[in-house]
Amino acid sequence: MPTQSTLPFDSAADEALALAPLRSLPLREGHWDELRAPDGALREPWRQFFALLGKAGAAGLDGAAASVARQVRENDITYNVYADRGGPRPWSLDLLPLLIDEDEWALIERGVAQRARLLNEIVADIYGPQTLLARGLLPGALVFGHPGYLRAVKGYTPPDRQYLQIVALDLARAPDGQWTVVSHRTEAPSGLGYLLENRLIVSSLFAEPFRAMRVHRLAPSYSQLIATLADAARAIMRADEHSARGGSPHIVLLTPGPFSETYFEHVFLARYLGLTLVEGKDLTVRDDMLYLKTLGGLERVHAVLRRLDDTFCDPVELRADSTIGVPGLLQVMRAGNVMVSNVPGAGFVESPALHGFMPGIAQALLGEPLVLPGVPTWWCGEDAAWRDALTQLPEALLVPTWPGGAHARDSKRATPPGLAAGPQLLADWRARIEQLPDAFTVQQPLNYSYTPRYDNAADQDRADASGGAPMLGARPAVLRVYAIADQTCGWRVLPGGFTRLAAEHQESVSMQVGGSSVDTWVLSSQPGTAFSLLPTPMKPSDLRREHRRVSSRAAENLFWAGRYGERAENAVRLCRLILGSLEGSDAEELFGTFTELAAASGLVTGAGATTPANTEEPLAGRRRGLDGFERELVANLHESARAPSIGQMLASQAYACGEIRGRLSSDHWRTVLAARNDFRDALQALSLAPAPARQGVLLEFRQPTPYDRMALIRALDALATQLSAISGCQGDRMTRDEAWRLLFAGRHIERVAAMAGVLRIAAHERTLATPAGFDVLLQLFDSTLTYRTLYPGRLEVPALLDLIVTDPTNPRGLYGVYDRLRTRLDEIAQAAGGPRREPFAAQLAPVDALPDLEAICDPGEDGRYPALTALCDALAARMAAASNEISARWFSHAMPLAAQVWS
Repeated sequence: MPTQSTLPFDSAADEALALAPLRSLPLREGHWDELRAPDGALREPWRQFFALLGKAGAAGLDGAAASVARQVRENDITYNVYADRGGPRPWSLDLLPLLIDEDEWALIERGVAQRARLLNEIVADIYGPQTLLARGLLPGALVFGHPGYLRAVKGYTPPDRQYLQIVALDLARAPDGQWTVVSHRTEAPSGLGYLLENRLIVSSLFAEPFRAMRVHRLAPSYSQLIATLADAARAIMRADEHSARGGSPHIVLLTPGPFSETYFEHVFLARYLGLTLVEGKDLTVRDDMLYLKTLGGLERVHAVLRRLDDTFCDPVELRADSTIGVPGLLQVMRAGNVMVSNVPGAGFVESPALHGFMPGIAQALLGEPLVLPGVPTWWCGEDAAWRDALTQLPEALLVPTWPGGAHARDSKRATPPGLAAGPQLLADWRARIEQLPDAFTVQQPLNYSYTPRYDNAADQDRADASGGAPMLGARPAVLRVYAIADQTCGWRVLPGGFTRLAAEHQESVSMQVGGSSVDTWVLSSQPGTAFSLLPTPMKPSDLRREHRRVSSRAAENLFWAGRYGERAENAVRLCRLILGSLEGSDAEELFGTFTELAAASGLVTGAGATTPANTEEPLAGRRRGLDGFERELVANLHESARAPSIGQMLASQAYACGEIRGRLSSDHWRTVLAARNDFRDALQALSLAPAPARQGVLLEFRQPTPYDRMALIRALDALATQLSAISGCQGDRMTRDEAWRLLFAGRHIERVAAMAGVLRIAAHERTLATPAGFDVLLQLFDSTLTYRTLYPGRLEVPALLDLIVTDPTNPRGLYGVYDRLRTRLDEIAQAAGGPRREPFAAQLAPVDALPDLEAICDPGEDGRYPALTALCDALAARMAAASNEISARWFSHAMPLAAQVWS
């Protein structure tokens, strides 16, 4: 540990001056204070931490707190809460880390490794010989009544009896300073991605304390996890005579999908570990083998890192209503053709009632006492334990023995209130417990330790009251520590953890009800390792120029990222044009065209009455119709609008890009997020969008009248610039592989369909040949400057249609875009390989088969350009057909591989 002399102060007076502003509120009685000793002095790790901040000391924390919030927003770190009607909320990360010294950590490390070993032995016994049940060390009702016990897994033995690869323990410090086990997590432990993101942000803000205090690095633990999974996957490859020799094992991370509350960390973790992120629909089972659906066909999967709850994994043998699992996964597992981590069925050991039996089981299976105590627990299914709890505890925590048990399904039974409800008077619950004792577990209340937190906004009033001095608050904390199995069936404990803090005025810790997180620093007296997950240096002979595999779901998101990006650009261009034209002399003349274009683009619902452009209604009536149209247009810009608004297009683009984030440059991804976030903020600032939801409550939104039109146009101008930057990144910063071609195809399908729609509406509304119509088309086709340069002062329909339809050099020319799309689609088909299908060239007629310029310039008898209209209808139909064909070819593999042949 750094000594006094290493601290960056010229004198003790400088140190005292820097630490003097540090003030904290007194804690409630009966809680351990992580910041201060009983005499009020800072504990040694915290004294060093604040001293290492430099001469600015605690006074510089405001800027650091703002930086945390900015990085969370820029990195789009989110936490999905099902009750949040407003969508995912920003991840809650506090500024100050939790500090754990070396000696304390040594005890935690031994205790966590011991518990992980014990939990694996319990799972192995219950799905094997069941000696714990035979000896009465574990009641059968506690196991078989738990929904986490899966009878389909009974008799299955994984290699080396290693049922668990990741075990997490929630620890809390008792009032006497003893670390106590609060819960076990064995099903699909969450937090590994969030804690890594927390570390990256907080350690960068406190670089000097992080270095000087020799904080343990996290990368070796993640490397161990990959090594464990890869070793098991290679063993499966060796046992399979059909596997390619010398190839690399294919490991995937199985996620429930974007609606999972921790989906962000699934994406982040998969990218960091180099795994393929998959959902259940991405995988399929053939001949007791597990395959990933990819652009080029089916690829074998050897190992699965699972973030899916047990019962949802396989709808064939587990929950039949699961739509997020993989049918047949358990059969592949039993056949020895895939390693699933953790093995489904390990969730029963998460029951809080197990705490009461752990000491005896540890002696029986390990022959040693527990290093870390568990919270005192009584399972009411044992009459003696229930009577003992009644005599010892007048009030206690009452928690359900298992989730979704009989007590939850029977509305006539009382459901235990849970930890968040706080201690309960046992006498009040006695009759209800004795009706269904198995479902209830009693735990002795544990006063969690309080760890310091800095909140510059929440503490501002307190700071003002103390003469401007920064104030530190404190919240109850629970530390989640992870143990990772190694290749020798041992356990390595990640040096740190995922620490969560309770919400304000709460004693229980839960991220779902407004809690927050902090980074966890384990201090060391030894120099830190420079280990990284970056690959080792390669020799030229090691290089192979091959593209990364593209899963079917990634292919679909690439395709739709292109479509949503193009759709947003077109909608923004149209919206700017309409709003900028409303006060012009041509507004009434173009009214019908504007309403049709806006409805076709999804900017308005089309439900409101509109006034045709050729109406005989007086000008005042048409003006009223124009005003109503503007109100609807502006009201439908935000994400929550009923129409498929610009806000929704941006959100959909961000979602699709988030699914393929590993293929985007950092600037590309940040620009996608900035486009969505900045436009959302701009609408809220103009009172044109509802305020963000607070704790699941969506605030009522009323459209204001009037609004600042020029400010909105400026916001749309800024958004247009960002969307152009996104388009530039896609064109300039992506490898020209199948992934890029799919994105290109999506963008160009949308462009052809949109341009054809615009031309058709202009022709139908008879505005194509008018001066105002000329300007509209040139602006929407982004060709105004080119036309004015080629044909100054002239408004000629042939010149206009030549430029925006037949000119192959115009990037917005309809025929040129169409031709480039045909080329890219055939390139994708050639690169993907796989079963023979009808060529795209046969489905999409070549450009020379399309109507020539003379034909489309014929206005017809009614002035609605019939050949041009027919062309637009045909192209729109072909784009819809091409989109469906792309989906059928590459986004789904429903038939056996041999049957996927075009006939």
